[in-house]
Amino acid sequence: MEHRRFVYSERTMTMRAGTNSIGPWTLLAFLSLVFVLNYVDRQIVFAIFPLLRHDLGFTDTQLGLAGSVFTWTYSLSMPFTGRLADVVPRHRMVIAALALWSAVTAATAMSHTVNQFLFWRFLMGLSEALYVPAGIGLITEAHPGTTRSRALAIHGFAQFTGITLGGWYGGWSAEHIGWRTGFLILGGVGVCYSCIVAARFRGFESTIVRKPSPGSSPLDIARSRCYLTLCVAFLTFCSMLWMLYAWLPNYVYETFHLSLSGSGLTATLYLQISSACGSLLGGWTGDRVSRVVPTGRFRIVVAGLLTCAPFAFGIYHSTSLIALKLCACGFGLCAGFFIANAFASAYDVIEPRNFGLATGLMNMLGGWGGGAAILLTGVFKKSLGTGGLMLYASGTAMILAVVLLIVVEKRYVREHQYAREGTGVPELQSARG
Repeated sequence: MEHRRFVYSERTMTMRAGTNSIGPWTLLAFLSLVFVLNYVDRQIVFAIFPLLRHDLGFTDTQLGLAGSVFTWTYSLSMPFTGRLADVVPRHRMVIAALALWSAVTAATAMSHTVNQFLFWRFLMGLSEALYVPAGIGLITEAHPGTTRSRALAIHGFAQFTGITLGGWYGGWSAEHIGWRTGFLILGGVGVCYSCIVAARFRGFESTIVRKPSPGSSPLDIARSRCYLTLCVAFLTFCSMLWMLYAWLPNYVYETFHLSLSGSGLTATLYLQISSACGSLLGGWTGDRVSRVVPTGRFRIVVAGLLTCAPFAFGIYHSTSLIALKLCACGFGLCAGFFIANAFASAYDVIEPRNFGLATGLMNMLGGWGGGAAILLTGVFKKSLGTGGLMLYASGTAMILAVVLLIVVEKRYVREHQYAREGTGVPELQSARG
């Protein structure tokens, strides 16, 4: 079996390959389907909240905890799995993650108490944390700067597809075959696909050959102000996002009295289709603009965050289904621009050898924000309401968008230069001197 080998130089990443049939876009296709299953498995729980109340006796706070346990475990694991993805074969991490979280999904069907269900959500967070740093790392290796945003946008499209399918499938399985059977079937599909991926990737080699960079270390990512500010903005964005992902199906069910499957579909379909369109358009725009304006990807991130926040507020203040759907479409379209360029812009100021760790840390902070938002919505749902909580989240997001733009305009050029040269950022060099 011939191998594919990706090689980093000091300044740029280039790809050297034999005649291995796993090309960059084929690799992206395999990983995109993995990512679909990743999000279906984590998302279906939010469509069955009413049944978890009835079958297992969940309270509103415990329902919020069902989302928070996953996101907090997932995010806390990210720095470790991110660093792991920088030092071990990433394709093996992808296969292991898919097999493990699929087995956990099937095992969740055996839950008969709240604590048992939460335990499996904890394991789901651990197992799914293995995927994103490894998967995005593989895509980034295969797609240099000229196609990076588009490749990550297509991968992100798989995320939206998984969320939509998860919301619909969760409600459908609960009404037609039972949520336990639905979990078992989904887990079985994932295990079978992990075998297909393992067979297809047999002999695949993805190694990073790094030239010595004596002035660089993993600590450099903490010295990039552009990256750190982006991480805070990403945390706030994820807070809004997971308030919608976790609680919008329940909001539609309680406010507009649709069926479980109808609520799940309404809460995900418009949001995810528009997000997917925005992500694809944002990825293409990010690659195009960055060729002309060095800070192009960051500027698109700022624009996406600044414009999606008002729509997020409008979703939970809609008095009709039409208004809710319109706001969901507006949020998704603008959020897609943010999502398509968030990681791609981070990689513009991070040295390639630290891509995995940078990805893990961003996801960790996003998970903390998302997990806190899910739990706080459950705790304060009756007093402040979801609309009141979203007001704070969306307002903070708009402020941080402006802060990010200011930081990028002042710091981007020097941080991008040092990241590409692999010599570390100047503050860190001074400290070492």
